[in-house]
Amino acid sequence: MSEQSLPQDAHPEYADALPDYAERVLDVAERIPPGRVMTYGDVAEWLEEGGPRQVGRVMALYGGSVPWWRVVRADGVLLPGHELRALDRYRAEGTPLREASRAAEGHLPRLDMRRARWDGGARAEGHT
Repeated sequence: MSEQSLPQDAHPEYADALPDYAERVLDVAERIPPGRVMTYGDVAEWLEEGGPRQVGRVMALYGGSVPWWRVVRADGVLLPGHELRALDRYRAEGTPLREASRAAEGHLPRLDMRRARWDGGARAEGHT
């Protein structure tokens, strides 16, 4: 990523750090196998930098070019505003889902985090 891809409101003192961090977050998203997910916090922990909010921000700004549906909220709720697109992807990949309860908004299922969560597997491979 270049400095040109930074949001216009990015602080100049972070101009060098943000693209590098964003690239590393997106690299982790690309490593998540089909049918598995990592939480925003999992990605930050895997990178040993930042936190869930920073990862979420990167995904919101730059995540469209990677399998964004594989980086999720810890509670398994589908990404608001993108639920149906994500649900199509989860079903196509065989991602474990939990049936929606009657109280669930829109009666949408949630991710079965116990079964779908990926721990990073071969973490050391290619990790910098």
